[in-house]
Amino acid sequence: MSKVLYIKANPKPEELSRTFKISNAFVEAYKQFHPEDEVVTLDLYRENIGFLTEKDVSVHSEATDGSRQSTAVKYARQFRDFDKYIFAEPLWNLGVPAILKAYFDYITQVGITFKYSPTGPIGLCRGKKAINITTQGGAHSEDAATAQEHGNGYIKTMLNFFGIEDYKCISASKLDIIGMDVEAIVNKAIEEAKELAKSF
Repeated sequence: MSKVLYIKANPKPEELSRTFKISNAFVEAYKQFHPEDEVVTLDLYRENIGFLTEKDVSVHSEATDGSRQSTAVKYARQFRDFDKYIFAEPLWNLGVPAILKAYFDYITQVGITFKYSPTGPIGLCRGKKAINITTQGGAHSEDAATAQEHGNGYIKTMLNFFGIEDYKCISASKLDIIGMDVEAIVNKAIEEAKELAKSF
């Protein structure tokens, strides 16, 4: 049995979020194909994830002896204890929502998600897998515009830093461009999500 952490980073209600239409379809399909697995939802806005405090920063730099205690450490340990990760977030202002960046600041902890070695940092979450489900108003995943996309690339980089190399992305783009068939774009992404859920 695998433990799956469904990380949601969008303040919009379920019924108004195009991102969640796709990610929820993925989760429902995943449950059908993997009924023995446990899926836990972590809604970052409901969790009220904040920025690192002075205490959090000091705990980050303490020696790893298992006794560190802070809100950030709690989330880092939770992340470490899962096998698979589903991220769901829109592209905002060319990057991830600030609350998701804050979450990564929480979980990037020495001795929990990575460690230092004589040759540099080593990820401690190897053998795990992740998928990122995202939406874009523009076309930032195409041609020259990819240089402006700092959302999916950021998540992939951080997960690789943790040792997670099995990574996929579903992106529905051009959703705010006048004249685009938004429903068709979202439905196409939903079908892709359902298909990927089989092997995730």
